[in-house]
Amino acid sequence: MIVALQMCSGLCADDNMNQLKQLLTKLPATRPLLVCLPESFLVFTNSGHKTLVVAKQSDVYKQQLSELCCQHDIWLAAGTLPIATVHKKYFAASLLFNDQGEVLAQYNKIHLFDVNVADRTGAYRESNFTQAGSDTVVVDSPFGKIGLTVCYDLRFSGLFSALQRAGAEIILVPSAFTTVTGAAHWQPLLTARAIETQSYVIAAAQVGQHENGRATYGHSIIISPWGDVLSELANGIGFIGCQPDLNRLHAIRRDMPVQSHQRFKEHLL
Repeated sequence: MIVALQMCSGLCADDNMNQLKQLLTKLPATRPLLVCLPESFLVFTNSGHKTLVVAKQSDVYKQQLSELCCQHDIWLAAGTLPIATVHKKYFAASLLFNDQGEVLAQYNKIHLFDVNVADRTGAYRESNFTQAGSDTVVVDSPFGKIGLTVCYDLRFSGLFSALQRAGAEIILVPSAFTTVTGAAHWQPLLTARAIETQSYVIAAAQVGQHENGRATYGHSIIISPWGDVLSELANGIGFIGCQPDLNRLHAIRRDMPVQSHQRFKEHLL
């Protein structure tokens, strides 16, 4: 089973970890279980400088997450946590832990959110403090082959097609969409990515008004390889879940083999 947690993370990493610990006590008993967290679950500051301080302590929080995996017997897709680089920046890193607390993969967000939005924040410039990643990541798991992405990556279909070609059956999209862009584009983009890659798309989201002044859209959602909405949580803190049916996924890919029909593979990433 896979669940997506919807959170309202704040300025303090320790407070956010406590919020996560409370949510983990309410999980279903089904095992194996993959728990997916939203982007910026660990810290959601109003300053890249403040996030960088947390990034320099990332090993402490990685250890805490490892211990939670062992304690609850869960796999954990840790949305993003900042990990410091040598360039006085940090990766927006999505880590995948197994139920032994081992980090199996780290995906560093490739596409950075440098845009203007008609909300209270107005201008977003992730590249000022975030270092872009460059590598695609697909990981074997008991749930299927998992492809990792983060938030703004959602707008770049070439990345999703590359993940599908690398074997991804389940694609994670931890996010902190703005309310403006979320209302306009969130579900259409997620549905399109699920349909075109014929994959399960699991999108755990931030929600509500945050201490940093930002407002996020919520609407954590799970979409099938056929484009059906299997579960959604519009507002509030909590979780949704599904049991992926990989037999159905492969039947869809067999009956409509769109990837083998793709004529522009060399241009997709």
